[in-house]
Amino acid sequence: MNTEKIILGIDPGTTIMGFGLIKVVNKKMEFLQLNELQLQKYDDPYIKLKLIFERTIELIDTFHPDEIAIEAPFFGKNVQSMLKLGRAQGVAMAAGLSRDIPVTEYSPKKIKMAITGNGNASKEQVARMLQSLLTLKTLPKNLDATDGLAAAVCHFYNSGKTVSGKSYTGWAAFVKQNPKKVK
Repeated sequence: MNTEKIILGIDPGTTIMGFGLIKVVNKKMEFLQLNELQLQKYDDPYIKLKLIFERTIELIDTFHPDEIAIEAPFFGKNVQSMLKLGRAQGVAMAAGLSRDIPVTEYSPKKIKMAITGNGNASKEQVARMLQSLLTLKTLPKNLDATDGLAAAVCHFYNSGKTVSGKSYTGWAAFVKQNPKKVK
């Protein structure tokens, strides 16, 4: 039986949003695309969020992914940076959920561990391993795109396993799992 699905991976950010897409056919990965959304030239944070939402919807409408994997924000010392990153992540998640696509979050360490076997691997190590796994000819200058692709590959490797990240199948599931976040 031929089974096929498309996974969209997203590395959210308010400066650069990286994304990658893979197709899974009979439990084998095929590379589809990786790219990034450049947001540096925009000063208004709400315009950035709007562009993240619109680009995610555009990717969904173009590639029709069956699942979305997104890198969860890491916990840093700068609260403002965390807030901005969380908003970017939330907007990308909302785009997927608005189209009833299941969304799963993975920590940066889990993604690095899935790709390289080392949860403390550098972006460059992750990119080189993806290049080898998916036979990519070249790597992008900015590695945000490979981080998005890494989220998709991590999700593929974790398919069928119990995932420690949070997963939502739509707005109803999100509301049910997060009653205190919704009024």
